[in-house]
Amino acid sequence: MKKVLIVDDEPLARAIIKSFLLAHPDLELVGECGDGFEAAKVIAETNPDLLLLDIQMPKINGFELLEILQDPPAVIFTTAFDEYALKAFEVHALDYLLKPFSAERFGQAIEKWKSVTADSKKQVSAIHYQVPDEQYRVVIKDGSEIKIIPTAEIHYIEAYDDYVKIHTGKGTHLKKKTMGHFETSLPSQQFIRIHRSFILNIQELTRIESFEKNSYIAILKSGARLAISRTSYAELKAVLGV
Repeated sequence: MKKVLIVDDEPLARAIIKSFLLAHPDLELVGECGDGFEAAKVIAETNPDLLLLDIQMPKINGFELLEILQDPPAVIFTTAFDEYALKAFEVHALDYLLKPFSAERFGQAIEKWKSVTADSKKQVSAIHYQVPDEQYRVVIKDGSEIKIIPTAEIHYIEAYDDYVKIHTGKGTHLKKKTMGHFETSLPSQQFIRIHRSFILNIQELTRIESFEKNSYIAILKSGARLAISRTSYAELKAVLGV
């Protein structure tokens, strides 16, 4: 029997989905959660095969929840906002149910999921999610703790094998993302790639020093010293207007 978890901050929405699930006795409802923090814990405990997932929720949204899961289940989004539809399919959601949806439409989504011949769970776990709100904040999972870091608090990002190190005034956090991901997702007016190993928050820059011939170092308010590549130096000067 396949296991299903409902994640939605609206009790009425959860109740409606639960009533629709009664038409599918081959599915086991393992729980219902009202926010992403609770859902992350329940997912780790119950290992569901399918998430019926809202997007706009308090604390962390549905995309952010998926992004912090190490092995995400298959997903059917259930939401009142149609502006997220394109992004939902970009992260390979199996379906997107726009509230209010009927029992018939819900059943079609469930049958679509059941008809997937490949292992849906493994298929989804390989996806790299791009979170719509990541230009404003980054969600980090540190052991069992979930932290939300406003991008304004990031001093710089450093390449670290298959991860990046996110440096802030409160410490350093690891996240399994590429430098290229952050280069495109962070606001370009504030963050600039100054080296293959560094993305700099220009608000943290105090000065630029010569290091060797045609080589430069960015000095940050924290005292950190970051190498600037020759190709990035001209771009950095242009951004700074010098």
